[in-house]
Amino acid sequence: MKEIGASLKYIKGSCYKLNDVANLIRNLSVNDADLQLAFCERRVAVIVRKLLKSAVANAENNFKISKERLKVSRVEVGKSFVLKRSMPRGRGRMTRIEKRYSNLKIFLCEKPLKKVVKNVNK
Repeated sequence: MKEIGASLKYIKGSCYKLNDVANLIRNLSVNDADLQLAFCERRVAVIVRKLLKSAVANAENNFKISKERLKVSRVEVGKSFVLKRSMPRGRGRMTRIEKRYSNLKIFLCEKPLKKVVKNVNK
């Protein structure tokens, strides 16, 4: 089974929040996943939806597979770099603020064709 994918690096947002959105679309058909992401209120859902459309475009243009026959097989979320900043606090102290970035990969595969069994006995 062939997997078609798309990846995006350096997404502004932690991988914990991104993984919540990724759980919404795992093992869904492409149309259902797009619908889930369209109504998700998280900020990173817009980015995930763009990447899903990119993966669908890769499948249609490079492998000639129609959108209706695709489903999301895997979604991989990984950590990227962390920007370390500081924030002044009371009594002359500083605390660390960590601005996290993430990586995302979406893999699509073809749905298996349904076999039609004809009834021989009439």
